[in-house]
Amino acid sequence: MRVVLAAAAVSMAAVAVAAPAGGPPAGAALVVDGTAEQGGVIRGTVPDGTATLRIDGTDVPFAADGSFILGFGRDAGPQARLVATRADGSESVRLLTVASRRWSVQSLPTLSRSTPPTEVFRVRREGELAQIAAARARRVPGDGWRGRFDWPVTGRISGVFGSQRIYAGEPGAVHAGVDIARPTGTVVRAPADGMVVLAAASPFTLEGRLLIVDHGAGMNSAFLHLSRIDVVDGQRVRRGQLLGAIGTTGRSTGPHLHWAVMVRDQRVDPARLAGPMSVEPPAKLPG
Repeated sequence: MRVVLAAAAVSMAAVAVAAPAGGPPAGAALVVDGTAEQGGVIRGTVPDGTATLRIDGTDVPFAADGSFILGFGRDAGPQARLVATRADGSESVRLLTVASRRWSVQSLPTLSRSTPPTEVFRVRREGELAQIAAARARRVPGDGWRGRFDWPVTGRISGVFGSQRIYAGEPGAVHAGVDIARPTGTVVRAPADGMVVLAAASPFTLEGRLLIVDHGAGMNSAFLHLSRIDVVDGQRVRRGQLLGAIGTTGRSTGPHLHWAVMVRDQRVDPARLAGPMSVEPPAKLPG
């Protein structure tokens, strides 16, 4: 699914509102809440009696109380069609208009200096990617996705979601998370409740020491380049709980945390979830 939310101020999906007088009774409407935009998320509630929920034909899970969450990727298209179908075949439909965003794209006249991967690297990388895919495919019961998200660490933002370099006309990889630069050893905390679905026993080739926490509803956070991991696979964590510490393991040019968030198959902007940082503390080790 490639869905784009180009958020216009008049977006039908921008805010959830109570049904007007004479409108459908509470529980009869397909309600969405939040700003529809590329890299963003919206939450909502299905009508009573809903059997299935789909966005552009792709199934969307919803909780027993009807609540759901949707994520929209960096290149989501201008509109999406959200359909709740009841057991009797009747439908509630919302046409979502998604706001586009400007991304930081840098064009360079030369080709990337990356060297072709070796066979040893390819074999090892296949195994790492299989572990990551298996972790993200797990569907863990939990309500962390419902609440607010905090920054796992505060500091200087050294890389933003959606940025990209173009090398002599050849697009490079899109930066799929946010980077926060802090010294090695700075503690990293859980941004929301969840369960650990991957705590890498040894550093991965690119991600280094990698930790993935599932927040429920197919939403997960990944924390890359850690110097240490202080939780184990299968452990439940609460928002604010210690997870590990910043490092520069894997492919990294200096100590920082790369925080990435996915809602099922959509990569979303962690900064949109956490909002503005309240304070940028001085760059020093905790203690």
